[in-house]
Amino acid sequence: MLVGVLGGGQLGRMLALAGYPLGLRFRVLDPVAEAATDGVAERVRGGYDDAAALDAFAAGLDCATYEFENVPVSTVQALAERGVRVFPGERALALTQDRLLEKRFLRELGVATAGFAPIDGPADVARAVAHVALPAMLKSRRLGYDGRGQRIVREPADLEDAWQTLGAVPLIAEAFVPFARELALVAARAADGAVACYPLIETHHRDGILRLALAPAPRVSAALQAAAEAIATRVLAALDYVGVLVVELFDRDGQLVVNELAPRVHNSGHGTIEGAHTSQFAQHLRAGLSLPLGPATLTGHSAMLNLIGGAPPLHALLRVDPRAHVHLYGKQPRPARKLGHVTLLAPDAATLTARVEAFAAATGIALQA
Repeated sequence: MLVGVLGGGQLGRMLALAGYPLGLRFRVLDPVAEAATDGVAERVRGGYDDAAALDAFAAGLDCATYEFENVPVSTVQALAERGVRVFPGERALALTQDRLLEKRFLRELGVATAGFAPIDGPADVARAVAHVALPAMLKSRRLGYDGRGQRIVREPADLEDAWQTLGAVPLIAEAFVPFARELALVAARAADGAVACYPLIETHHRDGILRLALAPAPRVSAALQAAAEAIATRVLAALDYVGVLVVELFDRDGQLVVNELAPRVHNSGHGTIEGAHTSQFAQHLRAGLSLPLGPATLTGHSAMLNLIGGAPPLHALLRVDPRAHVHLYGKQPRPARKLGHVTLLAPDAATLTARVEAFAAATGIALQA
């Protein structure tokens, strides 16, 4: 069976690695000169709107998926015209590409989000910020990720500079949520409606980029887990979703507020490769290929540490902790770029904390602000 992947980044790489034990083959579409998937999957090099590249990519595919949500919706439509089924579906992709559409969709479902207001032009900035109150987050509606395309505004005098800094493009103003911590729920839905949710993950960011993910998240009650699963299940059903969806959440003293949705496998779930009975990558493929979903249970406690911008030599990482699971993506170093990740496992939270602290100290990996 031949599976297509739109995008040749590390998520596509890990999808292919998860699929090979199932006897799957992979073909990637990406316009870049070098992709993280090179070496693990064949690749058609071309733009997502290149008709000839799409023809070559689509030939013989059984289905396709995407590894980042900024793939043009028109690409999914073009593949459908060529007889290729793409999962998750077109609606999920379109909604999550625009923060305003996403927020409105969640509100229509009765899901809690930060207060928000649209900004279509410079005349809207002051009105939108007045609606949500200061401090406020200004975010580009499209293309922002890893802290890009957003800025916190604390004073009215900062509004004009924020508008210009963010590119004078359509924005969304969001009320600042005074959260206690950030959480992520990795969930999957099959075409027959079966849903599997992993235990909540606690995520720690620095400069808008995920640095550390702890699974299971500490101090999670059964009621909090159930509340997160109820949100995810509602979203999955409303979109008739197939595949893995990640719900990024603010924990506000036990009350969950949705920050964003990710219609794909996600950085916060990388620890499931070694730390769960079914990895998020295998689960995504199972869902899309109408295979039974695997158990979303964890095998213990795990910590996923991102390698950002640069990485210690491989021998150094393994010398510090020979039991560490190191994943390097084959990407050239660049500021703020995700070059790989390391997963540490432990039988309990206390042991895991000690291992993470020792590993970070010995390698110089910065985990938090």
